[in-house]
Amino acid sequence: MGRLFGTDGVRGVANDELTPLLAMQLGQAGAYVLTKENMHKPTIMVGCDTRISGDMLANALMAGICSVGANAVYVGVIPTPAVAYLTRKYKVDAGVVISASHNPVEFNGIKFFDGDGYKLPDALEDEIESIIKGGMNGIKFPIGANVGKIKYRTDAREEYINHSIQSVKIDLSGLKIVVDCAEGAAYYTSVEALRELGGNIVAIHNMPDGTNINANCGSTHMEELKARVVYEKANIGLAFDGDADRLLAVDEQGNVVDGDQIMAIIGNHMKASGDLANDTIVVTVMSNLGFTLMAEKNGIHVEQTKVGDRYVLERMKEINASLGGEQSGHIIFLKENTTGDGLLSALHLLKVMVETGKTLSELSSVMEVLPQALINAKVPNHKKEKYMEYPEIASAIQGLNDKFAGEGRVLIRPSGTEPFVRVMIEGKDQKMIEDEAKQLAELIQNIML
Repeated sequence: MGRLFGTDGVRGVANDELTPLLAMQLGQAGAYVLTKENMHKPTIMVGCDTRISGDMLANALMAGICSVGANAVYVGVIPTPAVAYLTRKYKVDAGVVISASHNPVEFNGIKFFDGDGYKLPDALEDEIESIIKGGMNGIKFPIGANVGKIKYRTDAREEYINHSIQSVKIDLSGLKIVVDCAEGAAYYTSVEALRELGGNIVAIHNMPDGTNINANCGSTHMEELKARVVYEKANIGLAFDGDADRLLAVDEQGNVVDGDQIMAIIGNHMKASGDLANDTIVVTVMSNLGFTLMAEKNGIHVEQTKVGDRYVLERMKEINASLGGEQSGHIIFLKENTTGDGLLSALHLLKVMVETGKTLSELSSVMEVLPQALINAKVPNHKKEKYMEYPEIASAIQGLNDKFAGEGRVLIRPSGTEPFVRVMIEGKDQKMIEDEAKQLAELIQNIML
């Protein structure tokens, strides 16, 4: 068995790799590790996205939580950032989200938050994992009145909506907004929040049936949203992913505005109003080179981390930054929440539009996006970290580094959540970098399969 935890919790095909048994064990070990210092009966909040396997895994996880003497509070279908916020608000001991984010319906995942709403550091994940692999050695299983119980709350999503609209006070009257909910956890909260603020909302993909999450919709499939924004003559389109912790946008002309551009727009506005702590934005190595050039021009300091919003968050906490995120749309506003939050990102972006009176296409011109090609090489999950151990692959990567030195950059990395090695090349010629990225991805795939 390889490491259970990836960059965003434990993830796999539900009922195959991520079984009800593993979910129960994660509930047992997670509850034990996260609450063992407490002198009271601990409580853990549990929420999920809309995928059909959520009920199965949530109930198995909560059975595990109760079996070690902890209580569970089940808040049902709700965005990941809502669980992070409500874990703090309700003062429970930990939170758990059952979601595979942007992945297809057959996948699911389990990610933990500590009592302060932060994703767990590697050391705590390793401790949970070691207990599971050690056969639950050392964990006591109480009997009688000492087992845990489950409480069901139906008001949690309203509290998250209220928190969001209180955090970013804006009047959206006069704005027409197309919202793609990805048939996921945003289907209610995002639409309702934007309507409460006065927006003219056209909601699409907001009828989840358990099997259609992320299916040709949301932040990973934006073709329909782009066309709909133009057709509706809307001011903006907003695309969420399955668990609503990321946001991408579409301008009034139908062009995608990615996470880098959204951070550039909001970051400059925050800097002008004195709200950008230390005039710093934290991003990952995957951010477009154009973001760094934009920051240099506008007096913004950029901190880079490895890929994963958890690493962005860790660095933000270390240097007291207020804004950080990823090109993929995970954007963190640390004064308002402790994880990527699609709804907060949307509200902040809309706030800039309202306060400046500018269109999104005008605002996004603050940053020139340099040509970038990203190709996934599909490889066996247990091999994806070992791509540099193959001499032919290592030699090809070195050759590309030499070729693009001074003219762009080459970044190769294993996915934290999927069976891929990602090949990303930036350069001046789009066709050239796409051809080179495809060739390298095919080489990696052919050699490692």
